[in-house]
Amino acid sequence: MATKYLSAEEEEEEEEEEEVEGEQGGVWDDWQSDEEDSSSDYLCLFCDLRYDSTERLFEHCKFVHFFDLRGIIRDLRLDFYGSLKLINYIRSQVATNKCQSGDVLFKSFTGLHAAENIKKEGKFPWDDELYLKPFMIDDALLHSFANDEDVEDFDPPVTEEDILSELMNDGHIAQIYHSSQGILDTEKLQTSACLDIRRHVAAEEKEANFFEKSKSNGICGGSFNGESHQKQKDCQLKVSFANVVAREIRNVNENYFGSYGSFGIHKEMISDKVRTEAYRIAILNNPSLLNQATVMDVGCGTGILSLFAAQAGASTVVAVEASLKMAAIATQIAKDNGYLYEENNKGEKDEDNHCSGVIDVVQTMVEELDKFKKITPHSVDVLVSEWMGYCLLYESMLSSVLYARDYWLKPGGAILPDTATILVAGFGRGGTSLPFWENVYGFNMTCIGKEVMEDASCSPIIDVVNSKDIVTESAVLQTFDLTTMKPDEVDFTARCELVLKPSPEDASVTEEPIVCWCYGIVLWFETGFTSRFCKEMPTVLSTSPYFPKTHWSQTIFTFQEPVAMTSSKSKSEYDGLVGTERCPAVRISSRISIARSSVHRSLDISMETTGISLDGRKRSWPLRIFRIFFIVIISMELAWFGMAFLLLLKAVFYYKS
Repeated sequence: MATKYLSAEEEEEEEEEEEVEGEQGGVWDDWQSDEEDSSSDYLCLFCDLRYDSTERLFEHCKFVHFFDLRGIIRDLRLDFYGSLKLINYIRSQVATNKCQSGDVLFKSFTGLHAAENIKKEGKFPWDDELYLKPFMIDDALLHSFANDEDVEDFDPPVTEEDILSELMNDGHIAQIYHSSQGILDTEKLQTSACLDIRRHVAAEEKEANFFEKSKSNGICGGSFNGESHQKQKDCQLKVSFANVVAREIRNVNENYFGSYGSFGIHKEMISDKVRTEAYRIAILNNPSLLNQATVMDVGCGTGILSLFAAQAGASTVVAVEASLKMAAIATQIAKDNGYLYEENNKGEKDEDNHCSGVIDVVQTMVEELDKFKKITPHSVDVLVSEWMGYCLLYESMLSSVLYARDYWLKPGGAILPDTATILVAGFGRGGTSLPFWENVYGFNMTCIGKEVMEDASCSPIIDVVNSKDIVTESAVLQTFDLTTMKPDEVDFTARCELVLKPSPEDASVTEEPIVCWCYGIVLWFETGFTSRFCKEMPTVLSTSPYFPKTHWSQTIFTFQEPVAMTSSKSKSEYDGLVGTERCPAVRISSRISIARSSVHRSLDISMETTGISLDGRKRSWPLRIFRIFFIVIISMELAWFGMAFLLLLKAVFYYKS
């Protein structure tokens, strides 16, 4: 490299420029240091907590108030001024007690209810120029919410959800997705869809290559070049989308079926006398149904239901089990008990004149059964399965049972059980952990109880509720007829009304009726082996708090605050806020939605609660949204450990704050 030499005059000019820059740099550095020394104080949008950085403030809003400011700004594509007006709008709503958390303002973003357009007459509620004026004096957040950058330039990390959302914005891709909804329920359909897409892509690529060659030979005009490129791009998107969905479902299914390789889970289920006896009675005590019948057991596990069917005289039992380990175990158990299907003993009779060698264990998902065993469609007489999960529908196994019904069951064939019902009731203080913390070896620890109650209101709890702690009448939330229901009816929204259970005090109407506090809603289910198929001996499997407990327990949803209730026979006049002691509610109306989550085999639940007073006045509480994850509910011990761990993290977080 050549070296440049400066003259004396040039050197003097350069030194003078460096001195000027040094003086200006010093001023700039001083200004920067002053800026850094100034400590910002960022007030939460929804509560009185303050933070020393916007990052910590945004994390707090996201996980405590369910409000992701940056996510909302991104999703609504707000510019700097739109974001500024949004912040001032929220502060004004909180100040006037019209908003308590972010999920109230933006509940239309959830998929559980019919979306309420957040815009009114094409405008956001905060579009008014009024919200350009800071609602709070010296609001540091208004100067820092965009990290000293224009909101238009804010580019958060791209997540898988963002990619899928962007794909769904493409009408062509969205059409492919909606036409392949079965992908999300069965891996067979997913695999088939992927193969179809790839075949379609291969055909389109072949066509595109043909036109490319034609173009190079001068047959096609230049206008086709862009069309061909776009077609190839669309093909790649189709394959990518199908592969992403298939891979996610496959991973969840592998973990799900692998979890049933634990013998502890099967011991718990078989030891559940209510569960196992209900199936045993339905299978063994209805000979007209099972004798010489072809039976399919979906998700056989250890094969206990298949063994009952063989014992009842079934001619063939196809036991389907997706877990590799449990399929091998079920095969060995059937063999050890003389019921395993083998060519040399099929149709032989045992000492009790029962057919031996009738159980054929097939290791696969029922959606892929035809790949491993030749079964004539619609040839099964009886379809039996213990498919129920927490909250009845958790684990999404009902979809597999309905698939087996539609492909393998004879017209008019039997399903055991053939009905399912979800019921709800309100529970009182005894259904919470508050009484425990009031007296711990003579010490008052109610401060812990209050925090546990706050955490309990954020997520469902799987536990047993004592029947004496139920304070309202039971109400039916939803019923299913497994012989006729459609797969998409697994997702539903229903309403129910809860009223207080009658008590001796209600017999005599007094001026001051007793006020009872309802702390939340408990959910359970019942499945029926009805006389439609079990003609000799119908039976019911119930997980009700009024029946012996089962391994399903009940699902508990705790209110953010207890609701005061009184009997509808009360003649007293009340004033005040509905649901308080001054104006107790006579009815609690709940709108509950249960839907399969976007996370495979998980469940989304939302609940809206309204208290209704004797004079018809109403008070509604914020919408609550819960998700029951597959990875969360493994055992009660793990659940309690998780809760303790979260409390520890929360304590550390507040300590650092």
